[in-house]
Amino acid sequence: MIQVETLTKSFPGATAIEELNFSIERGEIVGFLGPNGAGKTTTMRILTAFIRPTSGTAKVAGYDVELHPLEVRRNVGYLPENVPSYGEMRVEEFLHYRARLKGVPRRQARARIEEVIGRCGLGDVQHRIVEQLSKGYRQRLGLAEALVHDPPILILDEPTVGLDPNQIRQVRSQITELGRQHTILLSSHVLPEVEQVCGRIIIINKGRIVAQDRPEVLRQSLEGGASLLVELKSPDAAPLRQEEAREALAGLEGVTSVDAEAVDGHVRAQLGLERGRDLREEVFRLAVSRGWILLELSQRSMTLEEIFVNLTTREPGEEEAARAAEEAREGVA
Repeated sequence: MIQVETLTKSFPGATAIEELNFSIERGEIVGFLGPNGAGKTTTMRILTAFIRPTSGTAKVAGYDVELHPLEVRRNVGYLPENVPSYGEMRVEEFLHYRARLKGVPRRQARARIEEVIGRCGLGDVQHRIVEQLSKGYRQRLGLAEALVHDPPILILDEPTVGLDPNQIRQVRSQITELGRQHTILLSSHVLPEVEQVCGRIIIINKGRIVAQDRPEVLRQSLEGGASLLVELKSPDAAPLRQEEAREALAGLEGVTSVDAEAVDGHVRAQLGLERGRDLREEVFRLAVSRGWILLELSQRSMTLEEIFVNLTTREPGEEEAARAAEEAREGVA
């Protein structure tokens, strides 16, 4: 549904994006992540045919964004970060106006508007003036406007910005539901939200793509091995000695590092493990043999936030070194 090849956009004195390559298949929900200024909004504005690329190609629903911009816009619903609207119009009036501009046939417009009002939870405010709406309702109105012509593709730029936690949950639920019928490219700084709704992510930094894959694949490639969280305590009133626990845990085969701290007489430790190792049984047996009480034992993977920070704070040259190291590990395996 979306095909991008060597896409570049330059402005006087700066290159916003450089040689981007990615594709999004029908029915996918893909997260588009990057720091402020990384080039996300520029890419989205090219994909929605609002600005032209300097070089490279982008096709949306099979249409080239430069050669067929009107066809691209007919197939895309775009929710920008700052939702544009006419404050003096009423909600229903605004949606009728946008439906006409988007070419929705008059005989279908009423049904489409009723559907998006219901789907986006605007029924209680459909007769209110737009400028009187709260931030949450304005975001819903922007989403309804993006959906009014029933496009196969949705491009959503920070759809939950400025919303409270309850509103974020509602929008997240809406996006998941919309993903059953639409292909979605979603940009957001709320990383747990992206992880919950997106099957694949693209991370861009300084105008270039630094990673794209499923979150679990990125975790495997970045975290040499998993880590294990352990909390232990002595069976009696005496506190468990931190150094004793550290030495015992470090002696287990497959442990690469132990970061331990004493907290209220307990010892909390994070164990670094060799790639592919699961030492939960060994830790359990160790605790039993020492007579320690095991309060917590859980395997931990990198969060999407940690992946994001790892990939967007590397110094020049580190990305190539990390890629070479990963290829070397795969060759050994």
